[in-house]
Amino acid sequence: MPDSTLDVGRQLAALCAEGRFVDAIDALYADDIVSVECVAMEGHPREQRGIESVRAKNVWWIENHDVHGVETLGPYPHDDRFVVVFKIDVTSKVGPSAGKRMTIEEAVVYTAKDGKIVHEAFFYDVSTMV
Repeated sequence: MPDSTLDVGRQLAALCAEGRFVDAIDALYADDIVSVECVAMEGHPREQRGIESVRAKNVWWIENHDVHGVETLGPYPHDDRFVVVFKIDVTSKVGPSAGKRMTIEEAVVYTAKDGKIVHEAFFYDVSTMV
């Protein structure tokens, strides 16, 4: 288990940079994780509670997008929180952006407790994703 919030952030950033999003969830997220998106995603409410729900949202996203590359910046720690900025080169398979290759840029604020992520909040410009 990571020793500090910074350690949690470093491990998360490293796993995500390798495209291992579900591995990051399995290794670093608390069972009672709360995840808040800017908007609801297809079939998923804006707010997800519990690791199974958050994992399902991520699996759906992975299955419906071709990820060509991931860049992570950070983590930038502050007390029990840290921020990671993501730049994801992706082509959507569904929705109004289907077949469109784009770079998604988002910042995520994470809160850690006892070596696990207990809350995440996503910040991005929704208008760039359609």
